[in-house]
Amino acid sequence: MSFEVIGCQLLHFGPHKTIENRITGAVRVRISENLLGNITQYSLDLPVKADCGHVPHDQVRTALLTHAAHQLNKLKARHADRGQIAAE
Repeated sequence: MSFEVIGCQLLHFGPHKTIENRITGAVRVRISENLLGNITQYSLDLPVKADCGHVPHDQVRTALLTHAAHQLNKLKARHADRGQIAAE
């Protein structure tokens, strides 16, 4: 069983409507998964946020992509914990 990130793209971002200094957006992640010999590729759109105030554009992008990476690491850890189940 494998779970690999094959691409990552920041779709959009902007200031939060009510929380000052918070930026929200969405990141599209392409994933390839190999489960019992079946390879599946799909995309996930992850909502992301960062409390970064007024910083340069590149730092905002980095903060949002870092939040997406953190979410993916948690997902990958849960995915790996399940282990393989033998068919009976």
